[in-house]
Amino acid sequence: MNGRKIALPLVLVLGVLLAAGCDDLMQSTGQSFINFGDFAVHRKTEYSEMRDGAGRRLALIPKGAPPPPGFGPTEVIEAPVGRVVAFGSFDVAILHALGADEAIVGVVAPAEKWHVDYMKEGFAEGRIHYVGEPNALDYERIKVLKPDMVMTWDPSIVPMMNEMGIPVVVTSTPLATCLATYIRFVQFISPFFGKEPEGDLFYARVRDALEDIREKTRGHPKPNAMWGDIFEKRVLVEPGNSWVAEMVGLAQSDYLFDDVYGASCIEISMERFIYSGRNADIYFTYRAGLTSKASMVLINPLLAGIKPMSPAGRAYSPRPHYSQSADRMDEILTEIAAILHPDVYPDHELQFFVELPNEDPLQTAQVN
Repeated sequence: MNGRKIALPLVLVLGVLLAAGCDDLMQSTGQSFINFGDFAVHRKTEYSEMRDGAGRRLALIPKGAPPPPGFGPTEVIEAPVGRVVAFGSFDVAILHALGADEAIVGVVAPAEKWHVDYMKEGFAEGRIHYVGEPNALDYERIKVLKPDMVMTWDPSIVPMMNEMGIPVVVTSTPLATCLATYIRFVQFISPFFGKEPEGDLFYARVRDALEDIREKTRGHPKPNAMWGDIFEKRVLVEPGNSWVAEMVGLAQSDYLFDDVYGASCIEISMERFIYSGRNADIYFTYRAGLTSKASMVLINPLLAGIKPMSPAGRAYSPRPHYSQSADRMDEILTEIAAILHPDVYPDHELQFFVELPNEDPLQTAQVN
């Protein structure tokens, strides 16, 4: 599917989303329904029917309420949830944004991999536990933690969790998350924790930031941007249907992989990556902890063939805490806009990305 053919409808949808505000639920005979991407919340009189990223129907009921008919034992979740195992750092950050991170009892990254204070504190206090890598879960540990539910991007764990009697909510989708779903996901998660007002406020803050970005960058020259990387055996990029691509478009810029469609971190050919890179002004790499363009070229010499790696180009690496900072989504989106349009944001100081120098600072100092 050609990304350019879907880009315009997505921008139109975003325009409606931005204009609608936080109270744009469709009211009908005392019921309300909200749908974005593959996620849905249908508030009924006695319970809420939730549709997760795998298309699974779940019933969210008040504590102590009888389960509604038509749902299995692990398809019914009592709200507010008090104990949760969360796979994704994005999910963890959204819980923090809601003020619900104290419900986190288990994660799939050890303490040393976390760069945000509230998670470091949770591990230090013994409230949060490491339950193994996603492909090597410690199911016994999860059982001991007695979570009310597990939030995961991996639907394959559902059968095992069903056997353990633990409900699962799949928080990812087969296709890359579009911008509207990215910023509204908080409104899917908030009902599980009884935090709907907090979810609406967070969404409003991010929506207002996007509107501000769109207005500030309107009419400015459009740079060409790319987002991805060359790894040992694969070339991965963000497709044109991702929130990244739509964010670049919203900020009056051209995304060079907007004709690619599919999952986040989708594989493309090396030739396509290099070809598009020759026209790029700005390059966002997936890799954190890089020190210079020269260090990137040492990892893969083929990167020397793209324009942003030249002395006049611009390349950006995420800071280690970037992927754990979705609770600061409005700031992240503003920073991406500031990178694309430094003339519009002349005083912006980078917090989530690092602009890579041409050479390593230490090597430059030794030469001088």
